[in-house]
Amino acid sequence: MRRRTFIGGVFAGLAATAAGARPPKPKAGDIPRRTFGKTGEQLTVIGQAGGRFPLISFEEAKAITLRAYDLGINYFDNSVDYWDGRSEEVYGAVLPPFRKHVFITTKANNRTRAGAEAELHLSLKRLRTDYIDLWQIHAVGEKAEVEQIFGPGGAIEAFEAAKKAGKCRFIGFTGHHDPYVHLAMLKNYDKFDSILMPLNIADPGYLSFEKLTLPVAAERGMGIQGMKNFGNAKLLQSFSARDCLSYVLSLPVSCTAIGCTTIGQLEDDVRFAQQFKPLSPEEMNGLRQRAENIKGPYLEDWKRNIQNRAGIPAPALSGVQHG
Repeated sequence: MRRRTFIGGVFAGLAATAAGARPPKPKAGDIPRRTFGKTGEQLTVIGQAGGRFPLISFEEAKAITLRAYDLGINYFDNSVDYWDGRSEEVYGAVLPPFRKHVFITTKANNRTRAGAEAELHLSLKRLRTDYIDLWQIHAVGEKAEVEQIFGPGGAIEAFEAAKKAGKCRFIGFTGHHDPYVHLAMLKNYDKFDSILMPLNIADPGYLSFEKLTLPVAAERGMGIQGMKNFGNAKLLQSFSARDCLSYVLSLPVSCTAIGCTTIGQLEDDVRFAQQFKPLSPEEMNGLRQRAENIKGPYLEDWKRNIQNRAGIPAPALSGVQHG
């Protein structure tokens, strides 16, 4: 759950001071927007996520959320289980005055209709809104879960009912454990509006969502969200934050969720997004090649570990030089 605890907050400041000047604060607006699949919604290419709010105080999380809105971000990611619901309460404390100008997503963990409906009730209450823009089945990681979701009394019934009742505008699912489980979800259901998956420089080298899931979602015209852009900060041993974000935004994604824990991190990311230029295929391949010696489940520890079965040793992540 860690992400740039120091980079962008301390090291970036020291580097800027050594150079004689801090980087200028980003101006509000000018963040590129992309169409969110077939929904027609225009979302900023980066969004503030609530998953790392447990690392800071409630007031700090509120300040980051407000600063994100002031800088022009309109995509706000959350989940019923982040910080035992307090992350949703952060958004509920900040975003209601701007409700018509923001796109709020949240997620349900329960795989049954009754359980998911109960979670939606809590989410609406905490977020202080009558509807969710995008409600998602959260963190689907095993094929047994897919069977439960689409079985009798499964969660998909709650999602369809909520969309019909106007409690959510769009529905989707998320996961980061196994791209083949994502493919099973897509095989079972063709009415999802969106998908959220981990995408980063190292992903193509191991159990890759970019190679397996992304093309299917793109062909269907889904709203595609990225996450884990920085590999929970571990990629920052080898790559700059700009490299990491530029890589993901050069993929066919609509937007990507970023878990900022300081205003400095947020302003860095906004600046990178404002200055973004798509990487060439050669530049993309160059970044992938640099990740060859660190790829795998010891870096992407949210993925299924299939290397242990083959007795493959772990790479020495701590020995990687700054890229």
